[in-house]
Amino acid sequence: MSDNNEEIRELTPEEQAEEERLNEISELSKRGYQLLKENLIEDAIVCFNRILEMDDNNNYALVGLGDAARKKNRHRDAIKYYQQCLASHPGNNYALFGLADCYKALHQYSNAIDIWERYLEHDSSNVTVLTRVADAYRKVRDFRRSKEIYLKVLEMEENNPYALIGLGHLHYDFREYEEALQYWEKMLEVKQDDVDIRVLTSLGNCHRKLKTYEKGLVYFGKALEQEPNNFYALFGMADCYRGLDRHEESLEYWQRILQKDSRNKVILTRAGDSFRHLGDFDKAEEYYRRALNIEFDAYAILGLALINKARGNYREAIDSLQGLLKNDPKNHRLYTEIADCHLELGEKEKALEVLTSFQRLGIRNAYVSNMLDTLRLGR
Repeated sequence: MSDNNEEIRELTPEEQAEEERLNEISELSKRGYQLLKENLIEDAIVCFNRILEMDDNNNYALVGLGDAARKKNRHRDAIKYYQQCLASHPGNNYALFGLADCYKALHQYSNAIDIWERYLEHDSSNVTVLTRVADAYRKVRDFRRSKEIYLKVLEMEENNPYALIGLGHLHYDFREYEEALQYWEKMLEVKQDDVDIRVLTSLGNCHRKLKTYEKGLVYFGKALEQEPNNFYALFGMADCYRGLDRHEESLEYWQRILQKDSRNKVILTRAGDSFRHLGDFDKAEEYYRRALNIEFDAYAILGLALINKARGNYREAIDSLQGLLKNDPKNHRLYTEIADCHLELGEKEKALEVLTSFQRLGIRNAYVSNMLDTLRLGR
């Protein structure tokens, strides 16, 4: 009696060995990626290397080793693994994604763009990749292409946070602060109380640049409610009060930064400026000298020169300001301050000479021009 069912053929020893090899590779691959997820990187590397001993061009193992190297911030090593994988498997999206991210981490944005564009040939609607490409175009200052891709993402996902934040940064980088505000305000509207503190400080910075300081204070204040010692929020508060000529309040925030970072020479000079505006020249001088003890700082030298000027030490002020001119010959303020010191000493001709030397540079500045006209007319 015949059996209609196809007879099951037994595997040859060679086929059985191959099947066992493939099963072992599959298990090692699963195990390796699970170990990566658990951040057990060295154990994962062992698994992937065992795979390569059995299959020296295995794409899963090569991508796994690339991912492991990337997790250890060894991006150049990771690049080699991804490139080895892509040499045999040019369409492997995981290798393309990892390779592009490595180039981004190394600030090789043009290379990253090339790889992400290759990725998009296989998956043109991947929002994560699209925002990364737009970010990279922003880094290489290709405004048009960057904006085009961010807007494409927003067509796909109306409130995509990465696209909104990216568009905010893009316009901010190109000094289009009103436009940047629109995107960051949209983020605030979407996230409300859960908004990232960086959105709040970015909104504050836009208002700082637009000199709408009162509005900036609101956002920096909200940021400080989330994180009372956030450097950018404290700096923003101080700088907004500085812009409003409210130097006592400005000084409070410079001091709060210095409590955490006492050797920040930028903040020391800003605190010195606040004391100077408040008329406390001794304290201002102390802070300027603290800054200079860290390293040379032109603003600290300028501050000390202005203190000398305020104290009537005009020759000392002129000497300091002339020294600054050597490194910053186009700074109009230095010329007007030197000219003012000469006028205080009754040296009108020298004041005219200093201001005229600035104009010979071919730079036009309203304050310098007005000062010159006033002197020439004898007013």
